[in-house]
Amino acid sequence: MPRASTKSTASPTTAAPAENGAAATDKGSSIESIAQDIATAIVEKRLPPGTWLREEALGRVYSVSRTKIRAALLMLSKDKLIEMIPDKGAFVCQPTVQEAREVFAVRRILESEVVRLFIANARPRDYQVLEQHIRFERTALRQTTTTGTVREKVLGDFHVALAEATGNKTLAELVRELVARSSLIAMLYHSSNDPHCSSDEHSDFLRICRKGDVESAVACMIDHLERIEASLELGTEKPDRQLDLVKALLA
Repeated sequence: MPRASTKSTASPTTAAPAENGAAATDKGSSIESIAQDIATAIVEKRLPPGTWLREEALGRVYSVSRTKIRAALLMLSKDKLIEMIPDKGAFVCQPTVQEAREVFAVRRILESEVVRLFIANARPRDYQVLEQHIRFERTALRQTTTTGTVREKVLGDFHVALAEATGNKTLAELVRELVARSSLIAMLYHSSNDPHCSSDEHSDFLRICRKGDVESAVACMIDHLERIEASLELGTEKPDRQLDLVKALLA
């Protein structure tokens, strides 16, 4: 997959040491589990765009060597969640306005095909899983303790679940990557998207799918993604933000 270069202007931040050197060992010490944990922190907006991911600090958080940390960061760079800058280090990606628009353009193309494949191959169980997810969305939206980052992740997971239901694993992985990158974009460009509206649109979309109306379902999905993109403030580039890396990962 072609790599788009993003220029990071983040300045090194001072990460406070973990209160307990083994505080995060229960997260698992495999390269894959470390990469997944960092990816989750990025998607949940605990690690904003531009954050410097210091290998030494990460090694303390996960109680592993810098070699393992470096391997995990390399995995994330392939997913376009972080950028490895020679002689500087690894940074959470800061998508440009152009890249943001490209991500949503590609999502419209890919997810249109997802819709077609889903309607052609979906079983009753697949509809039940997605309806259950929508109920979960609405429960999360009603709870006052649910943070905006969790709401956004839950809504994004609907698109991933839809892609997984097609049975095409490669397509599902591409959608998963693009949804994660969309979360970065929404974080950087301050999405004003109403989560209740998104959940209602998911429900309307699934209702159309049940009727087998492929073209209407595709149009519904495209409109949904266009509305999400329109909610972003893509007029200007945003400055980077800094934070305590260790505290963010232990949150």
